[in-house]
Amino acid sequence: MEIEGKKAVVVGGASGFGRATAEALAKRGAAVAVLDRPQSNGKDVAAEIGGTFHEVDVTDFEGTETVLNAAVDALGGLHIAVTTAGGGIAERTLKKDGPHSLDSFRKSIDLNLIGTFNVSRLAAWHMSKNDPVDEAAEERGVIINTASIAAFEGQIGQVAYTASKAAIAGMCLTMARDMGSLGIRALAIAPSLFATGLTEGIPDEYVSMLTKDAAFPKRLGKPEEYAKLALAIVENPMLNGQCLRLDAGQRFAPK
Repeated sequence: MEIEGKKAVVVGGASGFGRATAEALAKRGAAVAVLDRPQSNGKDVAAEIGGTFHEVDVTDFEGTETVLNAAVDALGGLHIAVTTAGGGIAERTLKKDGPHSLDSFRKSIDLNLIGTFNVSRLAAWHMSKNDPVDEAAEERGVIINTASIAAFEGQIGQVAYTASKAAIAGMCLTMARDMGSLGIRALAIAPSLFATGLTEGIPDEYVSMLTKDAAFPKRLGKPEEYAKLALAIVENPMLNGQCLRLDAGQRFAPK
């Protein structure tokens, strides 16, 4: 899919992976709607790239539908959807004072998994109404979600995060098959440790310890490198139904 002239929504677009992707899409000529929390820097980011900002809490599922509808209306359609909103907790299945909190597990699933699927299903519905962007290819849209290499090698204390991200990775092929007849692709990116808000302020010596198991380069990833892969996914129609690791050859070991 050619990026120039397309309509894109980036959920979590105020910072990190989302901001880098929103900026890269806009630079390539896409019209971009940035969706993020009210307290985020989304309004400024949208202004910088000539896009629009829409306040959203992805755990408010009905509210998200309303906001996404408004964003698509403002764009005049939807071809590209990227979801990067999410977060994690540190809690073991068993603790000294009892089992893992069921409430915190549910909240992680709601934020990372249900929020992601909700945007994906709604975005797909909007994309299904498109005329094919290329009559020969019959492509109507592409959805890119964000997993994590923790989906495959979850560390101690990551059971809720791992479950949510593994589900995002696991949905790719089924979603792609569900929507293949409509010309809509579905993929996910599974990053390792990147220089985003979650790792901001970590001392250099600790960064070295966290990335020592990477093959090359032995450093935190850059949000722009996530954005480069997202754009490559959009442009390559043969990429579909899979979760792509973006990890410098790193494999998480138990910690």
